Amino acid sequence: MTAREFRYGIVPPAQAATLSGRELLQGMIEGRFPAPPITQQLTFWLAEVGEGTAVFEGEPGAHLLNPMGIVHGGWTMTLIDSAAGCAAHTLLAPGVGYTTVETKVNFSRAIRADTGRVRAQARVVSKGRQVISAEAYVAAADGQVLAHGTSTLLVLQGAGNR
Repeated sequence: MTAREFRYGIVPPAQAATLSGRELLQGMIEGRFPAPPITQQLTFWLAEVGEGTAVFEGEPGAHLLNPMGIVHGGWTMTLIDSAAGCAAHTLLAPGVGYTTVETKVNFSRAIRADTGRVRAQARVVSKGRQVISAEAYVAAADGQVLAHGTSTLLVLQGAGNR
């Protein structure tokens, strides 16, 4: 699947609030709900979810290059933050949201426009009532780690997906 095969938009908050985080995300993967608009612009997408896990895939390209001719680190950081946040979201009940408090990323290798599809895998490390910690890494098709990081997420009770 590529980013171009998705429809993009926002799930109405009242509808999203009736679904668990995992139900909402699985619905996006299956095409029942639109993918967030940011994923179209950044050419990455949610590919898999499980209990406390999420996988994104992304296609770097010339549109993401910094002045040095490599993919901007902000793209990789956003990919890690998205995967970690969605891993946390899979554990949330209907009507409960989250926001990122902090994401820390270590860059291991440069990502170039011709790196090819990358995969970001995330898993929840710790879930409390108010704070969830998750870790993620981005790897090239050959399995080589390109970046890795952690996210701290604040649980927003009764926030839905506003």
